[in-house]
Amino acid sequence: MWNRLDNVDLTNCDREPIHLLGKVQSFGFLLAVTPDWIISHVSENLDEFLPWPRTDLLGRPATVIIPATTIHAIRNRLQFLQPFKGAETVYGVTFSGLERNFDVSIHVIERNIVLEFEPATATDGAINDAANVRLAIERMRGLSRLEDMYAHATRFVKAVTGFDRVMFYRFEADDSGKVVAESKNAGMTPYLNLRYPASDIPRQARALYVENPIRIIADVNDEGVPVQPHQPAENGLPMDLSGSRLRSVSPIHLEYLRNMGVGASMSISVIVDGALWGLIACHHNSAFVPDMRQRNSALLFGQMLSLVLQARINAEEKAVEERLGELTSEISGILSSNQNAPGLLQASAEAFCSILNANGFAVVQGESIAGSGLTPDNGSIRSLCSYLASRSVDGIFSSNKISDVLQDWNGSPVAGVLAIPISREARDHLLFFRPEVVQTVEWAGNPEKPVTPEPNGVRLSPRKSFEAWKETLRDQSEPWSPADLKAASKLRVVLLEVVLRIADEANRERKEANESKELLIAELNHRVRNILGLVRGLISQSETGAATTEEFVGKLDRRVQALARAHDQITRHNWSAASVSQLIATEAESFLLDGKDRVEISGRDVLLKPQAYAGLALVIHEMITNSVKYGAMSEKLGKVEIGLNVRETGNLAISWRETGGPPVEEPKRRGFGSTIIERAIPFELKGTSEISYDPEGVRASFEIPGTYVFAGKAGFISPSKRKDTAPVAFASPKSVLIVEDNLIIAMDAEAIFTALGSEKVTVVASVDAAISEVATRSEPYDFAMLDINLGVETSFPVALELRDRGVPFIFASGYGEAGSMPEEVSNVVVISKPYDKDIVAEAITNLQQEGSRA
Repeated sequence: MWNRLDNVDLTNCDREPIHLLGKVQSFGFLLAVTPDWIISHVSENLDEFLPWPRTDLLGRPATVIIPATTIHAIRNRLQFLQPFKGAETVYGVTFSGLERNFDVSIHVIERNIVLEFEPATATDGAINDAANVRLAIERMRGLSRLEDMYAHATRFVKAVTGFDRVMFYRFEADDSGKVVAESKNAGMTPYLNLRYPASDIPRQARALYVENPIRIIADVNDEGVPVQPHQPAENGLPMDLSGSRLRSVSPIHLEYLRNMGVGASMSISVIVDGALWGLIACHHNSAFVPDMRQRNSALLFGQMLSLVLQARINAEEKAVEERLGELTSEISGILSSNQNAPGLLQASAEAFCSILNANGFAVVQGESIAGSGLTPDNGSIRSLCSYLASRSVDGIFSSNKISDVLQDWNGSPVAGVLAIPISREARDHLLFFRPEVVQTVEWAGNPEKPVTPEPNGVRLSPRKSFEAWKETLRDQSEPWSPADLKAASKLRVVLLEVVLRIADEANRERKEANESKELLIAELNHRVRNILGLVRGLISQSETGAATTEEFVGKLDRRVQALARAHDQITRHNWSAASVSQLIATEAESFLLDGKDRVEISGRDVLLKPQAYAGLALVIHEMITNSVKYGAMSEKLGKVEIGLNVRETGNLAISWRETGGPPVEEPKRRGFGSTIIERAIPFELKGTSEISYDPEGVRASFEIPGTYVFAGKAGFISPSKRKDTAPVAFASPKSVLIVEDNLIIAMDAEAIFTALGSEKVTVVASVDAAISEVATRSEPYDFAMLDINLGVETSFPVALELRDRGVPFIFASGYGEAGSMPEEVSNVVVISKPYDKDIVAEAITNLQQEGSRA
């Protein structure tokens, strides 16, 4: 933040390494371990929470102070984590010999597992936060105006967290932010409609808001507690705390908040299309720390709000796409007429003026200029085209302030232009114009940050005044939106036909080959733009048109992780029973909007307990997704009939029948969605799932048990074995049995053995199912991997059965050690979670080399 006086600019803030401050806030403490659970870092305030000197802990095994049950819970959450991919939470964990409980946030950075502990709060009588989030989002879906959604969001977050002020801060086209909604205590100065400059949130801060979508600053007077490493980093830099929820705060930002009179703050990111779209900003007049459950509830709300906004934006884009289709059809009709070439271009431009919200246009071809509506004089138009040609602008160009690019611009009252090149040399253009819009912007204080001379140089300081500061903006039009640019790109594709027709009229034979080439390029460009525009970071609308298999697998993996976390969140908070019909209707509406009535629900509505609700939601989501993409709902007349029936046993039977769609063929491969449909209910709930692909429409039936219906060796193969280590050669077992009661982890294990070359992989979730599978199999399995802990039972009976049959096997465990094992299997190798392909392969190789058969 220091620089010479002649080189002070706001981008200095963008270069501040706010993720490398090497400190955490003092309301909790940090403890980091290596993959083999050796303590690598501790915060200096650990002594204030735990009865062990921090200096005695560095370099020692974490098991010295962390009991096996806590390590087990943490390891299970690690299975779902990836570096720079968010954090997981475990509530109410313990330390050895302590009665006090802690909540822990877990994330992974480089080779460190970072654990951030906070004292756990009492939960007796606590608000059912997850249920409230669900209800708040359902109510928000019914609001027609974005302004009402913003206001609803601020009221809900204020009620959940208890902050004095909550604001919805939406980013504008120039990266400045505007307060579009506010909920505050009486007597506080209002910030509604105030604008904040883009420099108030530097670029690296925006990136961290995306990586870590919730940020708490508990006390603006807390300078932070240093984090001590066991061994200094090779680069000399402190630990990267990008993903830390306790990460300390830049002194500049703390000063900024103190200048505002803020004692504590929290922000929740609103992320659309993978980019920071807005923030829910919370302020408190004094130091304040909502507990981890409250913060995670607010985080869940922010994530769901982002999905709702994404769906709303998708619906608006769909409407624009339909209008674009109509206009391009009209232009295609004009192209087939006998109208002359200049007339074709003018008719096309006039048709697109309304969709681009332009007030005039000009067609420039060589020396010819023709236009209509609000246009500058011909001299100004030629100056603009000369600028575009000199810059070799061969794509869409837009500016809402022409005077910024042409200092001698005298084309008033035109202030904004969107230019579409219609020739190879970027000489001819179709120009759309917008008029000057004089705006009075009310800033939260002077947007220019003050420069303060100091003995060591010049300091760029945060503003000290936040009183409303008005600025009049002139010589600029309304900005051109991304939707405007997308429409212009599509128009350009259509207009290429016009250019090619002109070239054909000049010399058809000489230009024929080039015409085909241009058309092909235009069509390819169009398709690529559409694909890129439709790809969403949102799991419910993700497209599978990835360029590579790795991209496709990566997107599916993110989808699995998001759905698994949603399931865990629901069960962890134990929200009340919920309606099955409402679940189906909500899923249908999110996909079909006005066409949701084509999903017909009959029978008796029932409530499902939370343990079953999440699993069924996942199945219904995949069924509707497949129907919209490939089945009945892909046709306008198609429909889905869903029947609900409670049997005499109390079980809930759900029938699914699709009609009116295209002919159905059984899929040749099983993707992630098919796996969820066929296995989620049997695995998670011990129910049944059946699906058939009849030519006239998909049929399916699901049954949920009535209980959910409401009236080794001591040495481990450690995760420290990196994937960049050359794998040990081994002979792949042809048939494998996996015993694992967590569906997501079971699917990961199945994928690992398939990648290792196994031909037959069988996955079961219980002891009875495993013993039955082993006993009824005609040929013995070549290998087995058993999760030791299967809910209320262990896999030791399966291990004994495999031992008697001579089947080699290993254990997998979420605990740091094998624990108490029967004498008969005490020498079996145990691998610890999380494991990967190389770890499994090495375990198999070790067994084969030792000739060990348990």
